[in-house]
Amino acid sequence: MARVELVMPKMGESIIEATILKWVKQVGDQVAIDDTILEVATDKVDSEIPSPVEGVITEILFPEESVVEVGKVIAIIATEGEVAGTTASSVASAPAQEAVAAAEKISHDIAKLTHEAPAASIPASDDNRFYSPLVRSIAKEEGIGQAELATIPGTGADNRVTKHDILNYLKTRGQATPQTVSTPPSAPSAPAQRPNQPTPSTTPSGNVEIIEMDRMRKIIAEHMVMSKQTSPHVTSFIEADVTNLVKWREANKRKFIDKHGFNITFTPIFIEAVARAIGDYPMINISVEGTNIIVKKDINVGMATALPSKNLIVPVIKNANLLNIVGLASIVNDLAARARTNKLKPEEIKDGTFTITNVGTFGSIMGTPIINQPQVAILATGAIVKKPAVLETEYGDVIAIRHKMFLSLSYDHRVVDGELGGSFLKRVAEYLENFDVNISY
Repeated sequence: MARVELVMPKMGESIIEATILKWVKQVGDQVAIDDTILEVATDKVDSEIPSPVEGVITEILFPEESVVEVGKVIAIIATEGEVAGTTASSVASAPAQEAVAAAEKISHDIAKLTHEAPAASIPASDDNRFYSPLVRSIAKEEGIGQAELATIPGTGADNRVTKHDILNYLKTRGQATPQTVSTPPSAPSAPAQRPNQPTPSTTPSGNVEIIEMDRMRKIIAEHMVMSKQTSPHVTSFIEADVTNLVKWREANKRKFIDKHGFNITFTPIFIEAVARAIGDYPMINISVEGTNIIVKKDINVGMATALPSKNLIVPVIKNANLLNIVGLASIVNDLAARARTNKLKPEEIKDGTFTITNVGTFGSIMGTPIINQPQVAILATGAIVKKPAVLETEYGDVIAIRHKMFLSLSYDHRVVDGELGGSFLKRVAEYLENFDVNISY
């Protein structure tokens, strides 16, 4: 006998909003517990939202293609005996109380994520526009008042100011245009004179094709720009001799498949080396919140995975340090396969503490990867190539053909200096070079 509020759930670290792709159920439809009500999309993954109770859909508050912040009520479900359109009972039922508690928790998560108290110092908007907690946090940090915030053109739904809009505005904030130079100092510049709209590029020939970014690419682009603006990136390189590792895999990959039923690639071996090195250098497994350093006790390694759409997604291997090569290989194969078929669950792409990206898959010998915020480091593994190398033997130096690869570590120089970054990178290389060729899985 209650109206239960269905809220937009929190579906991953740093995610504060989602797009409604499709309403599977409509007003008047009967739903059972765990029936899919709608499909939503974030920059990380597409997900189905199930019903938390059994009842009837009485209200749908947002149409398809709407961008809705986490914690916002998106639909109303009337439990048995409740009539569509009636008001809620003065005494909330247990399901309703649970929904309210969940919404309060999500609101707390959003406030914590954006490093601001629930009551932000920027007053509520009087220009009838919604400003997300992230936008308000950026405005607060940059000293943008409500009046100035109201002048920023928004490209989101209902002219909503997105993170991309406010970051673009900050790039040109304070720059004068010919119109503003001629304006007397005491006269405020008109909003139309602010140089916050990028000038469209033109081509003399017109021989171009214009392709609109898809939803995932737009948000990936924003995330990459935000990472570069947040962290001063430094990249260190090291070359590792992985001859023993390559020979071991060549000798054992058929036996491994026969025994375990799946392939053994280099990725789980790289992940094992990284997890062991993080154990040796735990200050690489951190994040930054304001002036606080958050040391993560769990070692959750994300692996950047290319999708058929040419976009990227980063499934996460939780507690990678507790798994052996077989366990890592099993999870890596499973996550990679389901990533490419869009079947990852939201919890499988969140809570990463370190990321690996294999640029060698595409033939690159090295790369300078961008940190996956809020992490502070990311490792790129280059292509393994044969090359001549000088070896020291008891009879003197000799030249031999060896399998070598470059490892490159990008790290946040606010909290990771060259000594820590270089030492960690060297330790990863040492674990790969000293791989036990006598081990059997």
